[in-house]
Amino acid sequence: MKKLNSIPVLPKGHQITWWVCRILLFVWGVWGMLHGYTSEFIQACFAIIFTHLWDMFQLFGGKSFITRTPYSLQTTLNVFICFACVVGTTLNSRTDFTGIDIPEHIFAGYLAASGSFFLADLMQGKQKSVKISLQSMFSLGFAVALLVGWEFYEFTMDRLYGFVMQHGQKPFSEGLTDTVLDLILGSGGALFGMFIEAFKKAGLIGKNRKEIRAAFLAEREEYKKYKAKLYAEGRQNEL
Repeated sequence: MKKLNSIPVLPKGHQITWWVCRILLFVWGVWGMLHGYTSEFIQACFAIIFTHLWDMFQLFGGKSFITRTPYSLQTTLNVFICFACVVGTTLNSRTDFTGIDIPEHIFAGYLAASGSFFLADLMQGKQKSVKISLQSMFSLGFAVALLVGWEFYEFTMDRLYGFVMQHGQKPFSEGLTDTVLDLILGSGGALFGMFIEAFKKAGLIGKNRKEIRAAFLAEREEYKKYKAKLYAEGRQNEL
């Protein structure tokens, strides 16, 4: 990622992808409003706001670890949001096909865990003593919290704006079943994403895994020596 005066500059490909997603969301929302689906226009507005998260992070001016979030996460999120709204919502509201929810929630969980794992890495900064197991637990827990937050959002939108995101026009039992299944699918995706990121961090899979694995083992060995030294000096409270 190139920088200009310490401000990250997005590659052209990512810029184009972001704006294509935003334009598609805007067109979809306007088209829905013109055809009597005002709720879709409101949903499109919320979605477009979420496509600007990375830009909002940069407003911190380098004073927070969150500004170091890679733009690639925002690109993946934008594509997912665009697909979920334009394709997923359209299929759910205009057809009897609801199977699109399954891959959407699984991938949402995976994306949440992947982003949360990287967030844990950023939060620890230069302190590399945090174990992968703790990062994994954080990423899984935070991802599930995001999934629960999304269900809060669906419930709120259904009640305030007449959405049917939780199948609000169906019996209560069906709406409850839909919510619980969404959480199960999302949590499954989050669990998968947690393992993938943990294996990458440990150098077991992914590109340059041999180099990453060697560095990981060396770092772990160095920490063991540091830990032994602190115990020998009676300073274990510093761990």
